[in-house]
Amino acid sequence: MWKEIGNREMGKIRPNSFSSQVKSNRISNLQLSNNKDIVSPHRGSINSLQVDLTEGRYLLSGASDASAAVYDIQRPTNYEGNGLIAKHKCLFSVDKQHEKGHKYAISSAIWYPVDTGLFVTGSYDHYVKVWDTNTTQVVMNFKMPGKVYRTAMSPLATSHMLIAAGTEDVQVRLCDIASGAFAHTLSGHRDGVMTVEWSTSSEWVLITGGCDGAIRFWDIRRAGCFLVLDQSQSQLGRRPPILARSAANKVNVSKSLSAGQNSLGKPRAPQKKVANGHGMKQSTIGRMPTKGSARQRLHPGMLSIQDRATAHYGAVTGLKVTDDGMYLLSAGSDSRIKLWDLESGYNTLVNYEMVRLQTSKAIQLAISQDSAQVFVPCMTVVKAFDIWSGKMSLTFLGHYESVNCCWFGSQDQELYTGGNDRQILVWSPCQPITDDMDAGHSKDQDNWSD
Repeated sequence: MWKEIGNREMGKIRPNSFSSQVKSNRISNLQLSNNKDIVSPHRGSINSLQVDLTEGRYLLSGASDASAAVYDIQRPTNYEGNGLIAKHKCLFSVDKQHEKGHKYAISSAIWYPVDTGLFVTGSYDHYVKVWDTNTTQVVMNFKMPGKVYRTAMSPLATSHMLIAAGTEDVQVRLCDIASGAFAHTLSGHRDGVMTVEWSTSSEWVLITGGCDGAIRFWDIRRAGCFLVLDQSQSQLGRRPPILARSAANKVNVSKSLSAGQNSLGKPRAPQKKVANGHGMKQSTIGRMPTKGSARQRLHPGMLSIQDRATAHYGAVTGLKVTDDGMYLLSAGSDSRIKLWDLESGYNTLVNYEMVRLQTSKAIQLAISQDSAQVFVPCMTVVKAFDIWSGKMSLTFLGHYESVNCCWFGSQDQELYTGGNDRQILVWSPCQPITDDMDAGHSKDQDNWSD
């Protein structure tokens, strides 16, 4: 660590590289925290965890006893063990005793992306509820046709306030907070929808995983999905970096120009500009194919081979998009983790080491800030894998029963996990070297002092 600090002081390392190295070192040293404890009020399994996206301060949890709780993870409630252990008790909780609380298990609890004044819960009682954090009152109710497995809101959205809800019904429903009604439904799955995830590169693209083993991509501005992932279509490894691809494109363009100059002077049709009026290429995610293209958009009712493609041999239980929006990680009841290239829609064939995943319920994956590690609940443990090689780097053993969810806090590089043992565990980087150095320095000072 001191070597990196010295290189940074001499200007050998750029600030971004130095920051990435420090964070990577902290992640590699994650262990069960011995100075931070979350006191869980839940009497059932923890099904959902999320730290707010605005301040990174408040942790929201949802449990199978129909309760949801909020904790302040930066300011402890009290200290124990001579001030060495910080206890974080919930600021408030809502449960069955609440006048408008849920009656059955809460399967999903998420924050409103741009403000901690609202949070959303989905439950097996067929309801999605929007809560006012300050008054702990329900401000909006959405009645679903079946059990709610997962809810999600886009962190990029500036033009809509939609909650995507995956239920045991075959249709995905979009709930509009602005109007208090359903915006529309998305039809295409042939079984219940267990997990939903918004794209991190477009506010209009929604990704859903169903019990039919299919992963579908939707542009919510149009009817029908525009992409169905097929596990039989694959490509080996990561695609070339942007600089390498741009250099290759320049070579191809120069070759085509030279060929065009040598050819006969035939009249050329005027080129059409893209929708934004510029000649730059847009991302393929969220852009619909033009008429007559090879990838024609399928009607939701069409039963073609492409429309019946599956991504897993069994239900899709977890989805997570990388921060750059270029790759998708999926987990299935077939105990497989797969990495998908979203530009081509191909399976990258990254071989993640043997895992054993839950098959009866959705699981919540987490990704580190630099999209280098993925944290996967594997029964009673949480395993960290290198996203690009598939090698397991860390194993977090602390829960007594199956782990259902995990959330990675990017501010302090901390991992939060919740399981069937009703506990919320905190995994923090081990004490920095500076503490040991300071202790050693003080010891030397005492030995040499008069």
